[in-house]
Amino acid sequence: MTIIAGMGPETGSGVGVLLRGWRERRRLSQLQLALLADSSARHISFVENGRARPSQEMVLRLAEHLDVPVRERNTLLLAAGYAPHYPEKQLDDPAMDALRSGMERLLASHDPYPALVVDGTFRVLAANRSLGMLLAGVAPHLLEPPLNAMRITLHPEGLAPLIVNLRQWRQHLLERMERQVGLIRSEPLRALLDEVGAYPDPVGGAADDGADDEDVTALFPFALPLRIAFGGRVLSFLSTITTFNTPMDVTVSELALEAFLPADAETVAFLQAAVGPER
Repeated sequence: MTIIAGMGPETGSGVGVLLRGWRERRRLSQLQLALLADSSARHISFVENGRARPSQEMVLRLAEHLDVPVRERNTLLLAAGYAPHYPEKQLDDPAMDALRSGMERLLASHDPYPALVVDGTFRVLAANRSLGMLLAGVAPHLLEPPLNAMRITLHPEGLAPLIVNLRQWRQHLLERMERQVGLIRSEPLRALLDEVGAYPDPVGGAADDGADDEDVTALFPFALPLRIAFGGRVLSFLSTITTFNTPMDVTVSELALEAFLPADAETVAFLQAAVGPER
């Protein structure tokens, strides 16, 4: 185990407050957590109260059973006086070559249907041709790097005027961001949520003439679709999100590939004609 120079046992007491917060968030008692982590309720209590300094192994074990995000596991280790366990490489790092190539192949294989890769703050890292086509009417300032999927979707000058079921889709996205804020203690993410949550409704958008909530539910009783007015028709998509299993890097742990599946035959036919056939 590696201890950061200059940090004595008293520094480790800060980890107890953080662990207690995660335990309460997961609605586990000290005894329940102790049983999961092969420890004792007494030891968990001592750690949380700062009376005992957990080993690096114990911090990681507790974090695993509390389903703490990878980035926050490093935070727990630092609070306990240990070095971070998980690296955080940038996507342009040579060590990420295989990952980048794999994501590019996944995105390309999903054409002619939209797909993109975002990070933990919904910054767009990559996208395929079909998504680019749907963004043709988005205001240029929203397409300047760094692109953000939530801004592009919900801004009055973004996709919002084209979304037929905007009220439903907006609520879905805001709830998704709320869950993300609950997982990752990120001030930029909280600021983004406050920003997009305050956007006004677009004037004269597709939602004014589109189907109401009951109509959408009748058409798609199995999942909430994204319905976009485009090219004189309404395209309907179902969204799926893929993450990496057992990530060992902070960057990788926060990547998400969102793929939009056509929800009806009309959407399939239009995209195959506009972008190209399925690969």
